[in-house]
Amino acid sequence: MILDTLENSARYESLNSRFAKALAYLRTVDGTQPLGRFDLDGDHCFALVQTYETKLMEKAKFEAHRKYIDVQFIYSGRETILWAPLTAMQEEMMAYNEEKEAALWKLVPDVTPLHLSGGHFAILYPEDAHAPCIEWDKPEQVFKVVVKVAAE
Repeated sequence: MILDTLENSARYESLNSRFAKALAYLRTVDGTQPLGRFDLDGDHCFALVQTYETKLMEKAKFEAHRKYIDVQFIYSGRETILWAPLTAMQEEMMAYNEEKEAALWKLVPDVTPLHLSGGHFAILYPEDAHAPCIEWDKPEQVFKVVVKVAAE
């Protein structure tokens, strides 16, 4: 798991052959992008532009992916993403679903809260269980882009 600001994003481009493309796209985000999926390199690297209101922690679920690394970027608003190692997950709510490319678990007590506001991004690998979209201290509207990068 990596947490940083977009101004430092070039430091991470060498970690995966597609990170340069993903991070370059995020540097173009200005909040006017239409919502939906945008292919950067077909199914190997694509952006999901979304907006939503953050939710209460009680509604949160941990998720993890096998095929993709998430690069979650907040353009505007604030949210908390809970992080824990995948090995800490205990009570499965949904077994890994190939179509949804995710598995879900109930929250565990030992988590690390990541607070993201405009300009912050988190890189979450398949071994990083995460519960996104949680309110920081109050409900807030968020403009977010998640770039899905094929794990190599």
